[in-house]
Amino acid sequence: MPGNQILDPFKPAQPRIPGVSAPEERPPEDAPLKENREAPPLRRASRDAPSRLKFLWLGLTLAGILTALLFWGLKQKPTPANAVAAAEPARPAPVILEASPHDTTPPMGPGEVATTAQLSKTWSTKRFYFRDAVTSKPVPALVVHLPGGAFWGFSLAEPFGSCELEYVTDLRKLRTTYGFDAAYPMVVDPCNGTVFDLTHYGNAPSGLVRGEIEKGSGWRPPTAIEIRIQGNQVIAVRMER
Repeated sequence: MPGNQILDPFKPAQPRIPGVSAPEERPPEDAPLKENREAPPLRRASRDAPSRLKFLWLGLTLAGILTALLFWGLKQKPTPANAVAAAEPARPAPVILEASPHDTTPPMGPGEVATTAQLSKTWSTKRFYFRDAVTSKPVPALVVHLPGGAFWGFSLAEPFGSCELEYVTDLRKLRTTYGFDAAYPMVVDPCNGTVFDLTHYGNAPSGLVRGEIEKGSGWRPPTAIEIRIQGNQVIAVRMER
């Protein structure tokens, strides 16, 4: 065996023929492939890199400014309630007129408490105060123009009680609240539900006075106040004792 060459039993040696070159030896199929890739050449820095960076920073700055303006605009945008308030014109403050003392303070008797012109209509009334001759305290009172032309005054203080009487012209209220069907105004005691009729006389310690009890548990008619007419003046003279 020439040159002590080791023969592969699975790959017998090919005979050499004069004038023919030996075939190129190929690596075995199971041999690992050798990578013969050359590393790519390094890219050279572009000459316009500084310009690109400059435009990049400029774009980021503008984007930041636009974002800040957007958030500021959303923050300043009015809510629907504020928008309606802003759309409506400012209303001037209401002017409050102070009432005259003559309009708010009822007159005091004894003396003139009304005029016939103020009480020209039937069932018209005028509230006043009458100073009690015994206690010197003013007592709330009312004068009424009754049918037929008569004027009647009476105290609004409940007889033998602390409630204030009420002159009711609402006939429906008389029916629903006090259970009394009436064809004209009545005087009522809201504390015990008594209904008084000024067109009829009832018994009192001093005699007969207007305001007969039509319904309820009252003791007597309202306390009478004498009324006189002098010219066009309605004068409260004295209160029943």
